[in-house]
Amino acid sequence: MKRIPPAPLSVWRTLNIDEFLIGAPHYPEHVDERYWQRDAERMAAAGFNTVRLGEFAWHILEPREGTFDFTLFDRAIDVLGAHGIKTVFCTPTATPPRWLTSTYPEVLRVDHNGRVATHGSRQHADTNSPVFRTHSKRITKALADHYRDNPHIIGWQTDNELNTTVSTSYSEASEREFRRYLHDTYRDIASLNFAWGGNFWATAYDNFGQITAPRQNNPGFPAPGHVQDYHRFLAQATAAFQHDQVEILRAANPDWFIFHNLGRLEDIDFRGQFGQDLDFLGFDIYPMLYDEMRRTGGHAATQALHLDVCRAFSGNFIVPEQASGFGSQPGFSTMTPEPGEMRRMAMSSVARGADGLMFFRWRPAHYGAEIYWMGIIDHDDVPRRRYQEAAEFASDIAKIKSDLSGTTVRMDVGIAGADFDNQEAYKTYPIGLPSPMEDAVHLHRYCYANGIACGFIHPQDDLSKIKLLYVPHWVMWKPQWDAKVEEFVKHGGTVVFGAMTGTRDVNNHIPTVQAPGITLSKLCGVRVEEFGRVVEPGAGGLFGLQATEYGMHNPATQLQSSSADRRYSFVLGNREHEAAHLYEILDADSDVEVLGKWTSRFATGRAMITSRSFGAGHAVYMGTYLTPWLVDGLADQLFSRAGIAPLVANLPPTVEVSVREGKDRMLMFVINTGEAPVTITSLPSGTDLLTGEDIRSGLELGPYGCAVIRY
Repeated sequence: MKRIPPAPLSVWRTLNIDEFLIGAPHYPEHVDERYWQRDAERMAAAGFNTVRLGEFAWHILEPREGTFDFTLFDRAIDVLGAHGIKTVFCTPTATPPRWLTSTYPEVLRVDHNGRVATHGSRQHADTNSPVFRTHSKRITKALADHYRDNPHIIGWQTDNELNTTVSTSYSEASEREFRRYLHDTYRDIASLNFAWGGNFWATAYDNFGQITAPRQNNPGFPAPGHVQDYHRFLAQATAAFQHDQVEILRAANPDWFIFHNLGRLEDIDFRGQFGQDLDFLGFDIYPMLYDEMRRTGGHAATQALHLDVCRAFSGNFIVPEQASGFGSQPGFSTMTPEPGEMRRMAMSSVARGADGLMFFRWRPAHYGAEIYWMGIIDHDDVPRRRYQEAAEFASDIAKIKSDLSGTTVRMDVGIAGADFDNQEAYKTYPIGLPSPMEDAVHLHRYCYANGIACGFIHPQDDLSKIKLLYVPHWVMWKPQWDAKVEEFVKHGGTVVFGAMTGTRDVNNHIPTVQAPGITLSKLCGVRVEEFGRVVEPGAGGLFGLQATEYGMHNPATQLQSSSADRRYSFVLGNREHEAAHLYEILDADSDVEVLGKWTSRFATGRAMITSRSFGAGHAVYMGTYLTPWLVDGLADQLFSRAGIAPLVANLPPTVEVSVREGKDRMLMFVINTGEAPVTITSLPSGTDLLTGEDIRSGLELGPYGCAVIRY
């Protein structure tokens, strides 16, 4: 396998390795060794070329402090390698051994109430602890030195799903590192007091030694600047912890690729050092689990959303863990994929940018907290339909991988994403409003359902490949993005700014200029005259009552507040709609086209959605938050003008489409996410790479069926 240095981070970046990794996470330490040979034979027969090993095995690799034993994994790697199966090894730092936490209890995390974590589960060690970092570096170096010349080891995964279980700690070590981070950032306490607004509520500090991590309800709300900097610190600390390992691995063998597998995306700045240190990112995708935990409207659309979000961080990715069967831990469970659905979900990942995929897991555990998390092989060592589907998917990849290599996912509608500051700024002062992601979901779901090429993109990426950019209420709009966006619009693009954009600076201060700020006001030709909250349709008030602090009362029987009756409506095109969450009254320049106006209360007749021509494109400002009906209206008004159309007309409700583009080819993935057969018309003429059949407009797909049309 050939590794080349990775290109700069961008949604358009392709993988820097020349092989499609396909296989499974494998845990030989959970399996009697007499099964190993059979496992390797079955993997090879299924078309696998890779396994992932070792992420939870520190206690086996270093059974006593400073004493290493790699023999179990040496034997397993050799058996797999003899059958052509390469290994991605993992640094095992997500689960430190018991001797470490017993001998050095200061490495344990501490929660916001001062309770010290106990050994067990995972991620219970504080990555800010210098003691833990020393031990983490030692086990990483021991592994790197031992395997530096092993021909079967092709790359590494750092840790496992960093910050997924927990990202915070209030230990002495974390508090000390937070203060050091602040001192390095501000240098003097006066600068910090200004950034955090120390004159409000007498929160100013006399010296850095007085500072602690922010606590909610202690008893009041912490300063937004304090909270923002805390999460910046957590992101930097996570990157530093990973950087320790990356440095060691790169020094041992520069030909190894290195990635991390993302879980909950908590307190990680993927466009910062964390992502820059890696060759590419991995994204663990469990569509049915995410759908159950977030109730976001169906696992197929949820999978597409999460993959598109991930791709914005650094471009094409791999999936180190793709759901294969029923999943559970003691407190939750998922549906079981129906026949054909495991392959369908895997193909959906490839359609959205995956250039490698491993089914979780090869064998299920017979003990522990995931005994009913099924694998490709069943508990009784019998390969059934999941094994057959994994083999079928591997066969699919063999047919398309040469055409797939070097392609990127087409995107006509780009949603601004992958910016850590704006992700965190919302959390510092939410006031009951949807997050940028919660708002963006409405647009993404519309595009997904209508077969429109949509994804997420950072404003610093190449915008020339998209037609419309939607900015979902980014309060921290940064000046360095202005020129890129203006150039995009000037050359024919459409940008849509959501309400509240540009209303805070990097310190979470409100600027002294009228929103959305000097540059965006000039581009859009509008200024926000005033704003106010609006209830979500059907809600009894502006925010949920979940506590009794600060005079809030949570009665057993809740009546509506006055805000539930104070509705705001608007007209867009020839349809009137009810607004949700927030209204802004806009003062528009004379050269601005008013697309939508308020039609109720004192705001009647005032501008709500505007469009200004700039060069060959348009700058649109929207003085409210998205709803499904508002997205419909915006699409009617803007998409045709921007040159946006469905990839396939008259798309059946259960069918998703995505296009991956190369210099001389396009691949259209047509995937039936439902259990009933469907007929798709209006397809481009080409060849289905999976069947070899010529496609002339029409195609029939069976339940969970897939086609990849080269055209």
